[in-house]
Amino acid sequence: MKLKSLIRMLGPGLLYAGAAVGVSHLVQSTRAGSNFGFDLVLVLIIANILRYPFFEFAPRYASATGKSLVDGYNSISKWALGLFAVLQVSTMFAIQATVTIVTAGIVGYIFNIPLNTIWVSSIILVVLMIIILFGRYSALDKIIKYVIVILALSTIIAVCFALNLKVEKIPEQLISFDWKNHIHLIFLISFIGWMPAPLDISVWHSLWSVAKTKDLGYKPNLKQSLTDFNIGYIGTAILALFFLTLGALVIHGTGEELSEKGVVFAGQFISMYTKSIGNWSYPLVAAAALATMFSTTLTCLDAYPRVLTPTFKILFPKTKKILIQWEVVWMVILVIGTIIILSILASSMQFMVKLATIISFVTAPILAILNYKVITQKHVPIEARPKLWLKILAWFGMIFLSLFSIFYILWLIFPNYFYVILQLS
Repeated sequence: MKLKSLIRMLGPGLLYAGAAVGVSHLVQSTRAGSNFGFDLVLVLIIANILRYPFFEFAPRYASATGKSLVDGYNSISKWALGLFAVLQVSTMFAIQATVTIVTAGIVGYIFNIPLNTIWVSSIILVVLMIIILFGRYSALDKIIKYVIVILALSTIIAVCFALNLKVEKIPEQLISFDWKNHIHLIFLISFIGWMPAPLDISVWHSLWSVAKTKDLGYKPNLKQSLTDFNIGYIGTAILALFFLTLGALVIHGTGEELSEKGVVFAGQFISMYTKSIGNWSYPLVAAAALATMFSTTLTCLDAYPRVLTPTFKILFPKTKKILIQWEVVWMVILVIGTIIILSILASSMQFMVKLATIISFVTAPILAILNYKVITQKHVPIEARPKLWLKILAWFGMIFLSLFSIFYILWLIFPNYFYVILQLS
């Protein structure tokens, strides 16, 4: 395949990467490495493998039918689409607030802005809203391609230098992951919750695929769509490993703890790179971190209104008769709700990250099951349906996500019972 054709083909897969490579990578993967070294590498790999089918079904369905997963859920039944709508509305403010506060922390640190986090977050949200409203899909498509390249190159360079970096380790601070420690287990759940990304992004991906055809007039075939997706998915998994590696090599065992405050965390994160590569790399690293979180915040802000507009038009057909730009309305609602959440919880970035990732973790089995039901329906062309190995992997994923979510919910209901079990074991 020629380079020009490859670049033209890429789009939704890189938008997926732009949405995925954010809090789950910069914050959670880095924290996993800084807290426990390389102990959670296998967990990271397994999480990416078991979730792969449910993300892959999105471009597969969009390419085969020309429709998004929103239409796919509706083809199952109205209750399926209604359930999805409830999940989206109940999680969107927490998720948007989480990615925005991390972005605001990086902006505040790099530019030394004296304003508080809420004001910086509000300005970011308004600026990105304007970009989305005027640029639409074509603006997202162009921006993300540059962002992902900058981030990937700077991270690869940082890891290569970190491998030869001599960091003084304190033996008492070389903490290992303890499966009996409830604090460690809570972190594990929040870590898996967004690894590699919330399953909501599968629906976003399908809508971006449809938008690429509509806005750019380019319709890739199934093979091209899956190639685009695999490049984005595998790339994000590798970057997650790199971020974990940086945390393990540069911070683990040094006694330094990653801060809960956005601005402080941003400084610690950027210093990881400069310690590995050298102070000369600060502009490159700062640009990469800033671009990464801006892309995540941008794609989330675009995706929720893009998803909720057709969802509610199907659920409430009478809204089609109202002459109003529903995407704009949903975006304004999202921005206002996000600012309200930030005004209440902005003091603790780590708490917001835990809240958003745990919500995503608990709701993941529902979306996984819905995605599987959509792609195995009769109206999907036989040649586009997943192969046996992918179905088997999907079943393993659904069982794993369901059992782990049930375990966590029971733990929340009967915490003392589980504490006793952990102590006895």
